[in-house]
Amino acid sequence: MKRFQHLALLGVVALIAGCGGSEVAENDASQGSGADSAYLASSEPADAMPVGEAREKAGDGEELTLVGLIGGSADPFVDGLAAFTIVDPNVPYCADDEGCPTPWDYCCTQDQVKDNIATVKVVDESGAPVSKTARDLLGVNELATVVVHGIAKRDDQGNLTVEASDVFVRSSK
Repeated sequence: MKRFQHLALLGVVALIAGCGGSEVAENDASQGSGADSAYLASSEPADAMPVGEAREKAGDGEELTLVGLIGGSADPFVDGLAAFTIVDPNVPYCADDEGCPTPWDYCCTQDQVKDNIATVKVVDESGAPVSKTARDLLGVNELATVVVHGIAKRDDQGNLTVEASDVFVRSSK
């Protein structure tokens, strides 16, 4: 009996450690049981600007609402935090017929991404980053369209980060 328990435990560990298996399983579980509604907006905020426009106009500390697609790199999610990058919806990602296994990395249009990308960091009411992956917290994957509302933060290089208090996930069509 003890041998069977050890084998079962090893099987579970192998499944979790396998090639992205834990992320898929966790993502499916979060979608099935619902994501954390404390950070999900129930309706889409009005007047969202695309990422590229926000990068041009938003100043440090300004409140803003922007829209984008999760992506910009092969792995747009930050491990252990509810943070990810989004790209302006006007920047095309690689089409299926281009043979790109990860269209969310925008490898076909990477030259356009630099001026059309922002980092989204979901924060709690005290402004601290939420320490749960965005996949689990929000039930999202790459290329999901999100509308985020929060405070703009700029660094010395002009990069834009949004400390988001609300995220609206558009349903895929």
